Amino acid sequence: MQIVGYETGAGDGEPALVLADEDDLAREPLVSGMRLEYVLENRRCAGTLSEGSHIGCSNPTAPYCDDHAYTWVCARCTGTCLKDEMDCFEEHAVYLAAFAPARFKVGVTRAWRLDTRLREQGADRAAHLHTVSNGRIAREIESEIAREIGDRVRVPTKIRGLADTVDLGAWKTLLAEYDPIETFAFEYDLALDERPVRETIASGTVVGTKGRVLVLERGGTTYAVDMRDLVGYEVREGVSDRALQSSLGAFG
Repeated sequence: MQIVGYETGAGDGEPALVLADEDDLAREPLVSGMRLEYVLENRRCAGTLSEGSHIGCSNPTAPYCDDHAYTWVCARCTGTCLKDEMDCFEEHAVYLAAFAPARFKVGVTRAWRLDTRLREQGADRAAHLHTVSNGRIAREIESEIAREIGDRVRVPTKIRGLADTVDLGAWKTLLAEYDPIETFAFEYDLALDERPVRETIASGTVVGTKGRVLVLERGGTTYAVDMRDLVGYEVREGVSDRALQSSLGAFG
């Protein structure tokens, strides 16, 4: 079997790992309390998923080789279309997102996906700033705000803040510069007392997920796994015997 994708559960359905056994696909739900038991073996290109089926690839580059990598040009747009012809003619939302304890970013998404997009990123707090008629206008606004705030928070930074809460003073100070249409506060029910240890594993008891971060408990230590780092691994059922770093709380 091979891990060929993941679902954050931000929209409909539960978070899950997507596994392929040759061309057959299966979902491994990532529900709190469930036991995950896979040993990671070789890693290679995850191929492609198309209409409910998997097309495998033997190339060694992971998670995707050049033939199967996809770059969404809209993510690099600053208002000047990078496509042959602009096609984002629907309402877009410009938002601010907060990640504990005090990392902030500006972003853009199609208006109807705003709540889902924020949950996909694992935002703790958010503010909807503008709704505009198309993606070009939204990207222009985003580009301007990003000069002061930034437009990216990387997964390792999100993991470092998993056991923290948002600095509400800093968040309110930031929002005072804008006039939000609405604000959001998200809960992920992780109930962590200390920062999880960052690891790439697929065995342990599921604590929960936050965006694409999976939190597992194993041997008295909680581990945070970027699910994208699992994509491409061939797996077999079982518990890895690889030595893992333990938190100090595991020895209490």
